[in-house]
Amino acid sequence: MSSSFLIETEEHTALRTAVAALGRRHGRGYDRETLWREAGTLGYLGVNLPEAYGGGGGGMVELSLVLEELGAEGCPLLLMIVSPAICGTVIARFGTDAQKRQWLPGLSDGSLTMAFGITEPDAGSNSHRITTTARKDAGGWILNGRKVFVSGVDIADATLVVSRTEDARTGTLKPCLFIVPRDAEGFRRSQIDMELQAVEKQFELVLDDVRLPADALIGDEDAGLLQLFAGLNPERIMTAAFALGMGRYALGKAVEYAKTRQVWKEPIGAHQAIAHPLAQAHIELELARLMMRKAAYLYDAGDDIGAGEAANMAKYAAAEACVKAVDQSVHTLGGNGLTREYGLASLVTAARVARIAPVSREMILNYVSHQSLGLPKSY
Repeated sequence: MSSSFLIETEEHTALRTAVAALGRRHGRGYDRETLWREAGTLGYLGVNLPEAYGGGGGGMVELSLVLEELGAEGCPLLLMIVSPAICGTVIARFGTDAQKRQWLPGLSDGSLTMAFGITEPDAGSNSHRITTTARKDAGGWILNGRKVFVSGVDIADATLVVSRTEDARTGTLKPCLFIVPRDAEGFRRSQIDMELQAVEKQFELVLDDVRLPADALIGDEDAGLLQLFAGLNPERIMTAAFALGMGRYALGKAVEYAKTRQVWKEPIGAHQAIAHPLAQAHIELELARLMMRKAAYLYDAGDDIGAGEAANMAKYAAAEACVKAVDQSVHTLGGNGLTREYGLASLVTAARVARIAPVSREMILNYVSHQSLGLPKSY
């Protein structure tokens, strides 16, 4: 593999600078709709999607860069993980020409958004236990099932739902992806009461005999598993970017405070008990960022297998680095770290989300132990 991912291009540096400037203008108290609209107008939301459909013609390298920089300025857009990264990528790679024309221009400029429904109450992270099913009926499909922890359904125009269909040759169930419009009959949502207060809300979905036309199925019915993993690798890369941005934001606040806060004769940052943990947090964030860039580079190069390993590792490393950076940043500020004025306390809970979603760190360790190390499975 080429080592070119180690060195950032001038174009990427310019994009990083421009996105950071946008993020600074909006800051921690950002309005999601306003920022989303502006980022879409500037072409940042669809930087990974094909130019033929209004996108930037780049890939996950560029899109992860955008989300990381917005997060580093305190205004991450969570739906970037879902709408352009998962859904946009799947449609761009596997959708029909009609599906691409219908969805990609809007996903590129942000005028359309799409949620992603995979997790189920009894399946958790095990996609092989998904019970939402789709059966053919009169030239179309009928979907039944439930999904939980689906982000942003209330503001999305449609939801990309992972279902299972029966293989006519073997009789076994196989995964397939369907576009379900938000106003489809039988498609109901209820908001989950979360302790963590975030801009994007979480929902439980119920699909009760939801009738869909034949073209609601993404691409080829036989390529369902490939399509699913084509969306999950970008999801992990973008979650890493989300975590890295959050960690960088918290660390930046702590460093600024440590440079100016004076208790004895020097700023507290002069004391190694303060300086060394912050330096360590910075190192761990940078190491995680390097793995994220490797994952994005491999994915954009078409190496799905290599990207799968790197994306899982990047997500794991970024989540751990984020939690440590946030914790140390709050600790650096002491009591001020818990005040609303400095805006760090809420990140203590938010940082842990990266350890849990979209897949737990334990499931990533399972992946690495089985796929990378060749160890036997216990399940």
